[in-house]
Amino acid sequence: MIVALDGTVLLMAQPGMQHELGASVAQVQWTSTGYLLAVAALLVLAGRLGDRYGHPRLLFTGVLGFAATSAGIALAPSVGWVIGLRALQGVFGALLQPATLALLRLAYPADRIGTAIALRTSAIGVASAAGPLLGGVLVAHLGWRAVFWVNVPVALVIAALTLAVRVPTPPAAASQRLDLPGATLLAAALAALVHTLAGVPAHGWTAAPTLLGLAVTTGLAAVLLAHERRIDHPIVPRAVARSLPVTASMGILLVTTGGMFGALFVATFVLQDVLGLDPLTTGLRVLPMTALMVLGAPLAGAALRRYGPRRTATAGILLVVLGLTGLSRLTSAGTWTATGAAFAVLGAGFATVMVTATGTVVGDAPAGYAGVVGGLKQTAMNIGPTLGIAVASSMMPTSVPTAGRTAADALRSAPETGPTVLVLAALAALALLPAALLPHGRPEKRTAVAPGRVRPTEGRP
Repeated sequence: MIVALDGTVLLMAQPGMQHELGASVAQVQWTSTGYLLAVAALLVLAGRLGDRYGHPRLLFTGVLGFAATSAGIALAPSVGWVIGLRALQGVFGALLQPATLALLRLAYPADRIGTAIALRTSAIGVASAAGPLLGGVLVAHLGWRAVFWVNVPVALVIAALTLAVRVPTPPAAASQRLDLPGATLLAAALAALVHTLAGVPAHGWTAAPTLLGLAVTTGLAAVLLAHERRIDHPIVPRAVARSLPVTASMGILLVTTGGMFGALFVATFVLQDVLGLDPLTTGLRVLPMTALMVLGAPLAGAALRRYGPRRTATAGILLVVLGLTGLSRLTSAGTWTATGAAFAVLGAGFATVMVTATGTVVGDAPAGYAGVVGGLKQTAMNIGPTLGIAVASSMMPTSVPTAGRTAADALRSAPETGPTVLVLAALAALALLPAALLPHGRPEKRTAVAPGRVRPTEGRP
């Protein structure tokens, strides 16, 4: 929740930060990109460290580090310090995210974990919705530095709870060795991929920096695969790599978040640059999505328990695709009712996908490997939106100025964004393929797997 709150609050702080510190637009962008690179590169390693040294310890270290770096950013004298501390904050953010999922895996049995995941999803939805409002109030009355100070007491409370709450001791993993060369290669490959995708809006898909970045990513991935096949204890344990429910859930999260966040990027452009709505009105248009995420998550947890992962995920993906299809008509049917309905369907669908995929990932994690599985899940959640925004930005038409025009004038001369959103809906629809590979039965009917072993039925849909 604190990570989601920090990310949305930051958006409101960046303009004030730019003016006070005399930063360029590129430098301000790096306050987000640096954090994202650190998180995406280190999530899997952080999960592995949690499996080895204990997830409460990693969570405690992560939240304290998050608090310290937040305080440092609030005191930063220049934008260079902000960028460096944001990257360091990403390191601590990577430590705490897999730990939260792994602790849920330890605290709840398979037949009850869906409820816990649903509550977690609702909390993230609340934080994401409250972030812009809280950030706006803080920046307006106390300045941009206040949005970082607010992280400190929240993180300290979480740290205190981590010390006070006891969780069951996890079973020992098959091997406690840490593959440092593999971890380095994986971190480098993920950082190269995220950096390349983040640069697509500025360079395009066929520009030299993008092609070079993709080539570097491919080369690092090839070296990583060759290395992992040669050693006995890879950074991604073979029990995890061979788990069909886990890998299928990763694929679902990757393409679904890509389609959704890419479409939200386009929708923000349409609502503000084409229809001329101010940020508050734009937020109100999007509010049904957040409301349905919060309200729909518990219902998704109940559906997961009753109908199983395959049916529930399929229903959620179809709702996401339906919502995105509705958003493709923003410029031609931009009424409150039409956009509100589209955002509501999108929120309900995404909550269902999140609860199902996360519950499956965490619930089906081989014993002793909940941390690395949680790290993989969070990695997919970071790369997916970056991919979606890269796809959207490469297809987006040039913005049309709206000054002095009515909404009707804007609609008549608006660039066509519908095809872009339909492509993103098609990207989200690809999640139906891995969804067909998820387990069919209810969670309580599926038994746990010991480390290094694979379910006899994993190879069958």
